[in-house]
Amino acid sequence: MYIFTALLSGLIFGFGLILSGMANPAKVLGFLDLAGPWDPSLALVMVGAIFIGLFAFFIAYRRTVSILGGTMHLPNAGTIDRRLVAGSLLFGVGWGVAGFCPGPALVALGMGEIKALVFTAAMLAGMAIFEQLEQGRSAGQQPPAKDRKSQ
Repeated sequence: MYIFTALLSGLIFGFGLILSGMANPAKVLGFLDLAGPWDPSLALVMVGAIFIGLFAFFIAYRRTVSILGGTMHLPNAGTIDRRLVAGSLLFGVGWGVAGFCPGPALVALGMGEIKALVFTAAMLAGMAIFEQLEQGRSAGQQPPAKDRKSQ
C-alpha cells in the first residue's frame, strides 16, 4: 500500500508540475526575469503550493502517526544560519541559470529533455560533493572535553 500511495502521489505531483508549467524552463525563466518580459503566472502556483503546504503542516504537527501508519518525521530546526542562507543562494542561482529545480527536472527528464539530463547529473554531483564535505566535517569534530577525558 505504501509503494502504491508513493507512486500515486508522485504521479499527481508530476502532472501538477507539467500542468502548471514548472517543468518548462522557458516559463520558469520568464517568471524569474524581472527585467525582461515578466511572466507572473508561476507566482499563483507558488502561492497555491505554500497554502497547501501550510495546511498540510498544520495537520501534520497535530499527528504522531501518518495516515498510512508510519512515524511522523517533521523538521524542527528554526534557526537561520550561514549554511541555510548559502544553500538557499546556491539553489536560487541554479534555478535561475537552468530554469529547473529538482522536482521539475525529474519530470522533464522523464519527458526526454536533454537539458534536464545535464541539470540532474549536475544536481547529483553536487549532492555527492555535499555528502563528502559533511562526512569530513563530522569526522573533524572533536567530542566535548568531558567525553575526551574518559577515553
